[in-house]
Amino acid sequence: MPVTFRRPGFVCTDHVLEVPLDHDDPHGRTIEVYAREVVAPDKEGEDLPWLLFLQGGPGHKATRPGEGGAWLERALRDYRVLLLDQRGTGRSTPANRRTLPADPAEAADYLRHFRADSIVRDAELLRRTLNGDRPWSVLGQSYGGFCTVTYLSLAPDGLREAFITGGLPNLTGGPDEVYRAAYPRVRAAAERYFARYPGDRAALDRVLEHLDGNDVRLPGGERLTPRRLRTVGIALGSSARFDGLHYLLEEAFAGTELSDTFLRTVDEWVTYAHHPLYALLHEAIYCQGTASNWSAQRVLGEFPEFEDESLLYGEMIYPWFFDEDPALRPLKECAELLARYEDWPALYDVGRLAANTVPVVAAVYYDDMYVDREQSMRTAASIKGLRTWVTNEYAHNGLSLDPKVLDRLIAMNRGLA
Repeated sequence: MPVTFRRPGFVCTDHVLEVPLDHDDPHGRTIEVYAREVVAPDKEGEDLPWLLFLQGGPGHKATRPGEGGAWLERALRDYRVLLLDQRGTGRSTPANRRTLPADPAEAADYLRHFRADSIVRDAELLRRTLNGDRPWSVLGQSYGGFCTVTYLSLAPDGLREAFITGGLPNLTGGPDEVYRAAYPRVRAAAERYFARYPGDRAALDRVLEHLDGNDVRLPGGERLTPRRLRTVGIALGSSARFDGLHYLLEEAFAGTELSDTFLRTVDEWVTYAHHPLYALLHEAIYCQGTASNWSAQRVLGEFPEFEDESLLYGEMIYPWFFDEDPALRPLKECAELLARYEDWPALYDVGRLAANTVPVVAAVYYDDMYVDREQSMRTAASIKGLRTWVTNEYAHNGLSLDPKVLDRLIAMNRGLA
């Protein structure tokens, strides 16, 4: 029986649904997916339309009420919201080093069912359970937007409208095309960062030099290498963390040694213990009929400027992550098998999208470090009726930062903007 709890501003109800691991084998192995229903206290008894929220990722659990989701209070004015912990995350059946099959081949086979197509089919089972035959609305942030475009491709009859923020995928290109566009964006983000904090280039160089010449250990016991430190550059795509990197570097040293404050924070930033699926499936989410073969690592060779250690890495996954991160180390062979797997099914139906009838609006962030603007605009032009709002007012995290983002998209969809 669903459990309900109340806190100021929210009435929350738990929903757990058993779903097939492989939707093409409905009588085979099953897993659970968890979703949290949220409604405003003064609207609890109303027959409100449902809004499904699809979180960014892959491999991240849904927003928790009251924790960094500025959009949620705006949504609750008009909708009954469903926060889905996509399969493998949060309170859904977990997929990590402790729960995945010990045999790497079995683990890889299992994880092939954790992409957007399976997430959409989970959502459809939830919709029919909670909303019957009525379609519902969907809000997709980042990777959740990718899932939304898959939803429009696989099950558009389940949708009454769709909102996308920072999440229009490349419909036909593979991971190589994605990363060839991504490396210059990361470089540009680093240039913006060092322009704001010109002293931080020397500060970063000092830390990297120290790591190169010393065996520095993180709180978990593993060595912090220079290349692993460079992965903190992923923070540059979020306005909430962009300046945080400066504050991290300015407290890097306690005398001649790296400070505990610095090492503890870096440990939190560079570990994939909270979201191992991100590392395991990040390249696979771009694959349709091809293998990734560690795309980010291969494409890196095309950008020799990244041989300069002062240039930080962005949203890339490299094979050496599975050597240096204790949360990923047991999954190394599984990751290798996933990187070599070729038979990934298509995620998008270009013909169906070209004939789309579902109202769709999308925010495209002009300087988005994570999702390429030009590729997003090509996709927008390929989805019939999709309206875009292109803005440089926000970074990739605009939806969680300011309720005006969702407010504008709702107004656009209603013909008011």
